[in-house]
This record gives sequence, structure tokens and C-alpha cells, in this order.
Amino acid sequence: MSELQKKNKQEDSEGNIEKSTKLKGYVKYSGIAIQMGIIVVAGTFGGLEIDRYLSLSFPLFTLGFSLLSVALAIYLAIKDIIKYNS
Repeated sequence: MSELQKKNKQEDSEGNIEKSTKLKGYVKYSGIAIQMGIIVVAGTFGGLEIDRYLSLSFPLFTLGFSLLSVALAIYLAIKDIIKYNS
């Protein structure tokens, strides 16, 4: 194998490593976004169901659970981002 071929092969492998690293970053952060969405939807749905079960005129549990689930989702996202960047 000539020196030029070896150099091209090395550059290709470095490019693949860089693409792989970028892909892992996208997967990691999209996973965090999906986790946040699931937490918020679950909290809101849980609040709706409790309000329906108790037949409340004001959606107290829906508001409370949705706000708590957003706060929990943000907390977990920040915690995961700190962990991944360490």
C-alpha cells in the first residue's frame, strides 16, 4: 500500500470517528428530550385522571401535576447533561 493510500485511509477513519461522535451526541440529547416529554405528558395525564375521579370543578391536580412534572423534567435533564459533559 502506498503512503498516499495509507494517508487517505487514516483520514477516512478519522472522519468516521468524528461522524460517530456527532451521532452519539444527537442520540444522547434527543433521548433527554424524549424523556422530558414523557414525564410532562405522564404528569399532566395523571392530574387529569385524578381531577376526573374526584369530579373537581377546578383542575387543581392537573395544574399541580403538570407544573411539578415540568420542574422534574428540567431537573433530570440538567442532571443528565451535567453527567454527560463530565
